[in-house]
Amino acid sequence: MSAPTGDIGLIGLAVMGQNLILNMNDKGFTVVAYNRTTSKVDDFLANEAKGTKVQGAHSIQELVSKLKRPRKIILLVKAGPAVDSFISQLEPYLEKGDIIIDGGNSHYPDSIRRTKELEAKGLLFVGSGVSGGEEGARYGPSLMPGGSNAAWPAIKEIFQATAAQVNGEPCCDWVGETGAGHYVKMVHNGIEYGDMQLIAEAYDILKRGLGLQESEIADIFLKWNKGVLDSFLIDITANILKFNDDDGVPMVTKILDQAGQKGTGKWTAIAALDAGTAVTLIGEAVFARCLSAIKEERTRASKVIAGPQKEPFRGDKQQFIDDLEQALYASKIISYTQGFMLMRETAKELSWNLNYAGIARMWRGGCIIKSVFLGDITSAYEKSKNLESLLFDDFFNKAVHKAQPGWRRVIAQAVLWGIPTPAFSTALAFFDGYRSEVVPANLLQAQRDYFGAHTFKVLPGKENAKLVAGQDIHINWTGRGGNVSASTYSA
Repeated sequence: MSAPTGDIGLIGLAVMGQNLILNMNDKGFTVVAYNRTTSKVDDFLANEAKGTKVQGAHSIQELVSKLKRPRKIILLVKAGPAVDSFISQLEPYLEKGDIIIDGGNSHYPDSIRRTKELEAKGLLFVGSGVSGGEEGARYGPSLMPGGSNAAWPAIKEIFQATAAQVNGEPCCDWVGETGAGHYVKMVHNGIEYGDMQLIAEAYDILKRGLGLQESEIADIFLKWNKGVLDSFLIDITANILKFNDDDGVPMVTKILDQAGQKGTGKWTAIAALDAGTAVTLIGEAVFARCLSAIKEERTRASKVIAGPQKEPFRGDKQQFIDDLEQALYASKIISYTQGFMLMRETAKELSWNLNYAGIARMWRGGCIIKSVFLGDITSAYEKSKNLESLLFDDFFNKAVHKAQPGWRRVIAQAVLWGIPTPAFSTALAFFDGYRSEVVPANLLQAQRDYFGAHTFKVLPGKENAKLVAGQDIHINWTGRGGNVSASTYSA
């Protein structure tokens, strides 16, 4: 029997799988393809992969037998039980040091579990985020691998060659331990939700507020795409707004205003709540999609709940459009600030060693949120590896201060018009909260102690015989309550 020649195997021949195989083939790697419905393997070899070095396999055993050691196998199958099923099918044929790579949209706790389970059996596991859709998979995605650290040297060359390249650098680096790869992909998707919601709100303000047509709004987005907002999402938004149906009517105006979601934005919001981190913009973006889903109810409400009387805009229209550009930029800065704060908090909790400059670098190309802006984030974390917040970086600090007046004017005007701006508004509210030395949480703590004896701490310098700085204190607020605090018993 001849020696195996396959560099890497891939299971799952849907569009993403096929495109990733062809991409890796273009980069000089020999890929062995397998699909549970084996006729798909033959069809792929006879059509899309015809004339390439791609090899086919008609069983798990044949797939493994065609791979060089350590064997490297990518799973591009539906997240959940299907991943565990293929792992259990592969295990009997693998040897110590072989690597299973899950490239699907798996939830990061599953990747943490799989890493531990496979390492206990002498195998290595990688959970890798893959972003960029079909085109990214074919010509260069953003790849976010994490899991068994020992796997990285064996897959590094293939992954970095396959990934998108920006200024000669691959949009792929090792993210961190266990579930870190899928965690970072989850946060990426949450940020994507936020970016899309901000753009939608800007469109709504220009259309309903200023009364502009889609073609005019497209021209504004094209102009923005040459400045600080230069990004994939701004670019495709301009293209969408310019696209007319056969009758000359903009296609976007015919689309039902009910947004779908696959759950990764929701996962980010839940992770933020679990971590106690204020990732408010992604949360609002998820809730905005939920509100869009109740179309019939909104339609009924629109008939019986009146908003403000709409008045024509009498200000400087170009100045307002420039303000909106700055509002979008500042809100985007807040969203990414929150996303990186969440990653930092989780890394601390799970003892992950995340490379934040590397993560921003991975997102500069190949993925949905790719933008010039991510180069600035990369620079910020290269200057200060332990940066607590992007708002402490000089570049972003100056950018937000420059944007602040216009940002406030836009939100104020939208409120007067009755146009909802959940993402813009929550970004500004976070900014104002973050820059406040004192917030009214002292009153919340007093209320909690009053009704539930939950205790509070006092400000340094405010202590007296009854109040000691640093200690948990309960006060008998009414004279009728007891002196026992909730923290002194378990119930």
